[in-house]
Amino acid sequence: MTDAAADPVHAFIAQTVAEHPVVLFMKGTPEAPRCGFSALTVQILDHVGAPFVGVDVLQDEALREGIKAFTDWPTIPQLYVKGEFVGGSDIVREMFGAGELQTLLAEKGVALGQD
Repeated sequence: MTDAAADPVHAFIAQTVAEHPVVLFMKGTPEAPRCGFSALTVQILDHVGAPFVGVDVLQDEALREGIKAFTDWPTIPQLYVKGEFVGGSDIVREMFGAGELQTLLAEKGVALGQD
């Protein structure tokens, strides 16, 4: 990770992740995902009842590239829980299928089933 103070995009990402228990950096919005991987991740989060904030990386090229550099992870979407990078769509899907996503959310104190 780079120095957040030197990069306003990284500072925005760090602040967003710090302020919200569950954050999904995605293409589109939770209501209107603009790629299949983002849509799948939103469906999984909705299914487990995890309240989350969606950040549309398509609105800003610097953010779209910045989030990849921030985590050194090449793809979007990217899920964060309590400030910790969890992974992308494939990892979230695998964790959900194994019950690990629900366990992680519960261990991190994220109240599930709340709207």
